[in-house]
Amino acid sequence: MISHFTQVRAQSLALCEPLKPEDYVVQPHPDVSPPKWHLGHVSWFFKNFILAEYVAGYEAFDERLNWFFNSYYESQGPRITRSSRGNMTRPELSVVLAYRKHVDTAIVELLESSHPDLQEIERLVELGCHHEQQHQELLLTDIKYILGTNPYYPAYLTSAGADAGAKGAVKKDATGSLNNKFESVKGGLHTIGYQGNGFCWDNELSVHQVFLEDFSIGRHLVTNGEYLAFMNDGGYDRFELWQMEGIEWARNLEVKAPLYWLQNETGEWMHYQLNGGLQPVDPELPVCHVSWYEADAFARWANARLPTEFEWEVACRKLDPEVTTRQNWSDAQKFQGYAPAANETQMLGTAWEWTNSAYLPYPRYPRPEGALGEYNGKFMINQMVLRGGSCATPQSHIRPTYRNFFQTDKRWQFTGIRLAK
Repeated sequence: MISHFTQVRAQSLALCEPLKPEDYVVQPHPDVSPPKWHLGHVSWFFKNFILAEYVAGYEAFDERLNWFFNSYYESQGPRITRSSRGNMTRPELSVVLAYRKHVDTAIVELLESSHPDLQEIERLVELGCHHEQQHQELLLTDIKYILGTNPYYPAYLTSAGADAGAKGAVKKDATGSLNNKFESVKGGLHTIGYQGNGFCWDNELSVHQVFLEDFSIGRHLVTNGEYLAFMNDGGYDRFELWQMEGIEWARNLEVKAPLYWLQNETGEWMHYQLNGGLQPVDPELPVCHVSWYEADAFARWANARLPTEFEWEVACRKLDPEVTTRQNWSDAQKFQGYAPAANETQMLGTAWEWTNSAYLPYPRYPRPEGALGEYNGKFMINQMVLRGGSCATPQSHIRPTYRNFFQTDKRWQFTGIRLAK
C-alpha cells in the first residue's frame, strides 16, 4: 500500500513538470481548475478523511487551507467558489508542495504504525489514491484547456514522434459515408455492475440484471474524418438532427466544430494536441472533445444512435476481453488518442464514450454514509453516463464497469463517439 501511495502521489507531480510557474494558477473557464488547486485538493482529501480522523492529536499543516481546497463537501465546511479558484495567488506553489510533503509523511507513518483501525485506514488510502488518479486525468484535461485556449498554443509535450501513434483502419469513402463496421450482440438478460474483489466506486454497485434487445455496436470510435463529413454536410445547422437544447447550444458556438478545432488562413482544419501543440486534424484519429449534444446529433446524421450504458458494458465484455494486457502505450498514443488496428476492437482507454443513459443509481445502490456519501450519490441528476476511460485516464484506473458522468454540454474532457444500432 505504501508503494502504491507514493507512486500515485509522485505521478501527480510528474504530470506538472512540463508546466511554467504561471500555468499553475490560471483558470480560463469555471469548469477548469488551476493545477495548483488540484495538487492541494488531493492532499486535503487525505488530510481530512484519514489524518484528521485517525491520528490522535493530529497537528494540521495549516487549517486555513481547508477553505481553499474543499471541493464540494458540504460536511467539511465552507469553501472557495469553484469559479474563483484561479484568483488564488496565495498560498503560493511552494506552500502547496510543502503541504503535500507534510501529508505524504503523515500518511506513510500511519500506514507503518500498528493502529487498531489499520485495515480501514488502508481502505481509505486506496480510495484516496483512486481519487487522486481521477484528478490526474483532470490535471491533463485542465492543462489542455489552459494551454489550448492560449493564442500561442504552447505544447505540453514536444517529444519526438508527437505526430505518431497508431492509426485506425476506419476510413471514409469519397462521399464521406461511414465505413465503420458494426458487431452484433445478442440480447436477453445480462448482468451489470462490478463483480470483482478489487476497488470500485460505489456507483458501480449493486450487481443487477437488465434485459436487452439484440443490438449492434461500432467496432471503432467515430473518426475526425467522419466527423468532418458531418460538418461539411451542414450538421451544425440542421435542426432536425439535434435535441432542442442542443440546437440552441450549437447556435451559440463561436466555432462549429469540436473543442480545440480552428481553421487556419488557408481553410485547413487544425486542432490543439497536448503532444505537439497545434496540428492539422488527422482524419484517421478518433474525434475527441465533443459534447453529448454533438454526439447525439452525429449519431442521428449517421442513421444510428448512441448505445445505452448497459449495451456498452455488455459489448465491452464481449468484444474487448483483453484490455488489461495493453498497459504500455507511447506518449503519442496516450495524448493524441489511440485507434485500434483493423482486426482489433478496443473499448477502453481511447476516449470517454457518451451513452444515451442518464446518470442514475443502480437498484440497491449502497450510498455510503457520512462525508464520502457526497462523492457520487448527490450528482445523480441531470447528467449523462460516459464509459470506457480515455487516453488521459491512468491505465490501472480503467475497467468495464467504470461510470463517468457529465452534463450534456461538457466537452473539455476527452469525450468521443461510438455508434450503435
